[in-house]
Amino acid sequence: MAVQVLTKQDIAAPEPQENVLRNLVSAIGSNRKAVAGVVLLVFFALVALLAPFISPYDPNKLEFQQMLQPSTQHLLGTTGAGQDIFSQLIWSSRETLVLAVIAGVMTTAISVVIGVTAAYLGGFWDHVLNLFTDVFLVIPTLPLMIVISAYAQNHGLGVLIGVIVVTGWSYGARQLRAQALALRNRDFLEAARVRGERVSYIVLFEVLPNMTSLIVAIFLGAALYSVLAAAVLQYIGLGDSSDLSWGNMLYWAQHNGALLAGSPWWVLAPGLCIALLGGAFALVNYAFDEISNPALRPVKKS
Repeated sequence: MAVQVLTKQDIAAPEPQENVLRNLVSAIGSNRKAVAGVVLLVFFALVALLAPFISPYDPNKLEFQQMLQPSTQHLLGTTGAGQDIFSQLIWSSRETLVLAVIAGVMTTAISVVIGVTAAYLGGFWDHVLNLFTDVFLVIPTLPLMIVISAYAQNHGLGVLIGVIVVTGWSYGARQLRAQALALRNRDFLEAARVRGERVSYIVLFEVLPNMTSLIVAIFLGAALYSVLAAAVLQYIGLGDSSDLSWGNMLYWAQHNGALLAGSPWWVLAPGLCIALLGGAFALVNYAFDEISNPALRPVKKS
């Protein structure tokens, strides 16, 4: 009985997933909640980009009377220092979005490196990285964020991003490790090893493309976590109070007793924006959950 020996040239590299982008667009388009989330994200992005053109006043200028009620001149009234609340609300969208994107990308990158490396290398490295991940999973997140922020030398945007990244990567790493373990012994990876491909090539061009939907979902979850965590830290005074952000608006509103002083929109407007932006990331995440987990996909009626 003749045995056919496969050479390196005979084993073709697996084709990349051609329908990944199509599936992502289809999942978003078929999910009303995801569509609503995309619309909200686009809206906030446009507001942040066009802030200099749609803001009626300089958000930092102390040129008005204090605690003015909403009017045609001041749509949401003025702050306790005489600043226009509506202008501050528009400009604050910039820092909030920048923080969400940067912290989300950095958190996702660490999750990918640790999670995929642990699963693919296995053995000793898997045990060490898995233990490292477990430690961060069991540590209470909010107290850890407060301790790190309180002992930081400054409370700028960089410190906020660092605190969020340090406390937010472990959950995504655990998910990616589980997915990478399921892929590690698949036929197309075995074929890549037989072809003599380097480990870096296999991880970057064979493993990660098959985890695209999960990586995007982890980024969206990390961005949501970043928005809420930053708002909490800024509200309790652990951010740079001179920055324009929705969390700092809440801090100054509480510090000046806005509700008791008859200026509820100083509290309600930034709080509503935080809720809407966080909800937008969560809604878009539904579409990517459907791609990464077939059990969550809606059943099509025949």
